[in-house]
Amino acid sequence: MPEINPNMTIISSDTHVRGELLIQNAGMILGTVEGKVISQGRVHIGEGAVCKSSVEGAAIVIDGTVEGNVMARERLELNTTARIKGDIIAAKLIVAEGASFAGNCSVGAEAVKNASLAENDKTGKPRVKLANSEAPGLESALAGLEAKLAGFNRQKIASGE
Repeated sequence: MPEINPNMTIISSDTHVRGELLIQNAGMILGTVEGKVISQGRVHIGEGAVCKSSVEGAAIVIDGTVEGNVMARERLELNTTARIKGDIIAAKLIVAEGASFAGNCSVGAEAVKNASLAENDKTGKPRVKLANSEAPGLESALAGLEAKLAGFNRQKIASGE
């Protein structure tokens, strides 16, 4: 077990958290978390801990179970008792003999960069800026379509449909 510092958030083994867990520095999870775990620093999922959530952090060490996607911006370490059901994205990946993983895996600085860009748009598709020189007339075409739809809705309401 790593050394505990005063800036570390600890979820003890008898604690069950539901919802989003935002950790400013380092965090150690020994209990159960259902939701999302996001840390600016290091996250340690201890042996016996269960995270039914996505986990994101700079460095992540897993000894317990994670049922969700994992993104480590710097390093992901799966120790012997680690169990993951979900996708992994990590700049560096260390896997001990005995660790279990079921999902897709992307490793390297480029994988983390691409994942961060995709996270900006929840659909995973590139965003399109409507008012730019690359899409001339698109904004006015959409405005025209919006006006036609509004007119159609007014006609439908007036006719009692």
